[in-house]
Amino acid sequence: MNGASREALSAARESLDALTDNTSVDAKKLSDELAAVTALLDREVSLRRVLTDPAQSGEAKAELAQRLLSGQVGGETVDLVSGMVRNRWSSSRDLVDAAEELANIADLTAAQKAGALDDVEDELFRFGRIVSSSPELRSALTDKAATATAKGELLRSLLGGKANATTERLVVRLVTQPRGRSLEAGLESLSKLAAARRNRMVAVVTSAVPLSDQQKQRLGAVLAKLYGREMHLNLDVDPAVLGGITVQVGDEVINGTIAERLGEATRRLAG
Repeated sequence: MNGASREALSAARESLDALTDNTSVDAKKLSDELAAVTALLDREVSLRRVLTDPAQSGEAKAELAQRLLSGQVGGETVDLVSGMVRNRWSSSRDLVDAAEELANIADLTAAQKAGALDDVEDELFRFGRIVSSSPELRSALTDKAATATAKGELLRSLLGGKANATTERLVVRLVTQPRGRSLEAGLESLSKLAAARRNRMVAVVTSAVPLSDQQKQRLGAVLAKLYGREMHLNLDVDPAVLGGITVQVGDEVINGTIAERLGEATRRLAG
């Protein structure tokens, strides 16, 4: 998102946080309603253009949102969306992306309140690894000929009773309403949102063998000191690395594997 949209999204996040800080607000219900608003805006191109038209006053756009949504969703959702459209957006598509992000954050907030956020983070990461290692599963989940209902049923058969309910909801929503994104990109985005709930960064750590608890704690402390923020470790085991570990934080890769050092030595000899 560009300048105006970034500012509008930041304000919307603050409004959402203020709402969900109230113990009387049902974050899960809020998430469902925001997801419904996302689907509406994604489907109705002309509506989202009107709601982001810079030629219209913020108050006029807010009143339109209130008329459309009142009675369809709860008052908290109406107020939240009305506040969003009062602000300026760089593009109408950004408003849809923002509504979707708030829906996901609300779900993650519900998990955080239940003390299950760590589980959800880990399960999102593991599910991503399962998808990347199974072309058949990825094909089934991204098949444009398959209905959303069929994909949802497949996911519930895979995750139901095995993953946290929030993980299941987030993944089902992503797969059944992809909105043009790849499955991998959507899962990565969800993982980043989950980490951000605790103001943490995510480090993907690949090692030849599972790390001990002491090794994980030591690595987490080193990375936190290096990046200046608490770090959540997503752990993966790959015997192909031969030894050592590879750490990826965002686009930065710290490679300390034997395989990489052997490869570098080979390249030097070949040069």
